[in-house]
Amino acid sequence: MFLGIDIGTSAVKAVLVADDAVVAQSSAPLTVSRPHPLWSEQVPEAWWQATTAAVLALDPALRAGVQGIGLAGQMHGAAVLDAADRPLRPAILWNDGRSAAECAELEAAEPHSRAITGNIAMAGFTAPKLLWLHRHEPEVFAAAASVLLPKDYVRLRMTGDKASDMSDASGTLWLDVARRCWSPEMLAATGLSETQMPSLHEGPEITGALRAEVARGWGMGRVPVVAGAGDNAGAAVGLGVVHAGDAFLSLGTSGVLFVATDRFRPNADRAVHAFAHALPGRWHQMSVMLSAASCLDWAAALLNLGNVEALLALAETAEGDIPVFLPYLTGERTPHGDPFAQGVLFGLTAATGPAAIARAVLEGVALGLRDGLDALTAAGSEVGPIRMAGGGAHSVFWTRIIAAALDRPLILSEEGQIGPAFGAARLARLGITGEPVEAVCIPPADTGRIEPDPALAARLAERLPLFRQLYRDLRPRFAGILC
Repeated sequence: MFLGIDIGTSAVKAVLVADDAVVAQSSAPLTVSRPHPLWSEQVPEAWWQATTAAVLALDPALRAGVQGIGLAGQMHGAAVLDAADRPLRPAILWNDGRSAAECAELEAAEPHSRAITGNIAMAGFTAPKLLWLHRHEPEVFAAAASVLLPKDYVRLRMTGDKASDMSDASGTLWLDVARRCWSPEMLAATGLSETQMPSLHEGPEITGALRAEVARGWGMGRVPVVAGAGDNAGAAVGLGVVHAGDAFLSLGTSGVLFVATDRFRPNADRAVHAFAHALPGRWHQMSVMLSAASCLDWAAALLNLGNVEALLALAETAEGDIPVFLPYLTGERTPHGDPFAQGVLFGLTAATGPAAIARAVLEGVALGLRDGLDALTAAGSEVGPIRMAGGGAHSVFWTRIIAAALDRPLILSEEGQIGPAFGAARLARLGITGEPVEAVCIPPADTGRIEPDPALAARLAERLPLFRQLYRDLRPRFAGILC
């Protein structure tokens, strides 16, 4: 029995896996604080409390049989700790846009940053957040004894060890991604040193064991904990996306197109992420849009519908002209790298009703994903059928829109909705049993395949140029509105 824990943005999820089948799962909610425009924060203690709640919600008899634990989690967050390992302030999250100015400062300080990290400096990454702290909260920066990613803060509370894995560390802008080690140049450009970083490990490598008091509280032995993965690499392991050319689409708070590669293939100029995979000797590329399924939550609240299911049902009834929606509610990464980008509804008339707005939101997210796909293919990745993951994959109607926008078949999978936690459990199994990757990281059974509808694909292809032109026309105005 293996336990996988995913420290997400909206919830912590825990799954128990035996013989590669999920036998139990639970979750505990998290909330995000936005005290100022562009800010997004969580208190690290909330991650720990939610983790404990999610684990304790599992059957005690099953918990007692756990042989190993794997962690996955939201990437890029900065948990800044003092010398006693106490958080100095709330953690700054992946979708926080306050450090745009520091991105330019970081790339000026280290002109080779894109070659070293495989990525353009963006406000969501960890390193610019520390430069922001240096400028705006110097007392916090001066007291920072260590900086941990969200899942690795939970690991510290679980085991007492400060450790991370290659895939999650890739999103800090401190990792030399090709060499899979901390970059002295990138750390120096941020005013930090390797002594403030956690130790680095491959995903299946054991980093420690549960503290005695945690083991007692959770009703299990002092079982080993493996390094784990960033959430997207964890989902890839859970979906069997581990060989070059394998791909999946995650529809959670953010929207991610993930393609596995057999070597480091950066293309930072199009804001494509090139990261280490959670497995040794493997890498991956990602396109990332910051607001995906979260756009549906926003629209459901805006239209006073109560829930996303009602929004989806309403969107199916839409007729006539549909507005164009730019889904940049929290800025955007791929392909724009623009923390100031904002959401837009264009083409409203007196005849526009709630159903048309609902449909526009679904189509806008789908077109944003198409932007990401085109950036990946421009970077040299061949993308065929795409596996689905994340809560948004539950809607067949929305999945059909996305398949048409991407002009690719979408494959639905049994465990798609719990990919990161399931993948973390698989990494724990690899670390404990020593089995080969090919024997463990296999795709889950398919539950369906959505082919692109030719008529819908043609209509969305016609709308794509306007979608892109609207952003180009409005980009100069976005920064002025928020600054």
